Amino acid sequence: MVHAFIMVKTAAGKSEGLLSQITDIESVAGAHIVAGNYDIIVEIDAPEVYDVLKAVSSDIQGLEGVTDTKTYIAMDQNGE
Repeated sequence: MVHAFIMVKTAAGKSEGLLSQITDIESVAGAHIVAGNYDIIVEIDAPEVYDVLKAVSSDIQGLEGVTDTKTYIAMDQNGE
């Protein structure tokens, strides 16, 4: 299992609507609106790294209002 954190920047005023759409993505384990350089932090659990990349590039970046993402793959095995 691969655990990843996706930092998402959104267009002004789009965070709440995007949060709802992001939480509906199958591999998303959790998502939160946050203050700081990014607007939403998403946690993904997926079988393979390829599945994380697909979720980010196809599912999240494809949403209208997403302007930028950064992906961080967890290197520890906490929670498993």
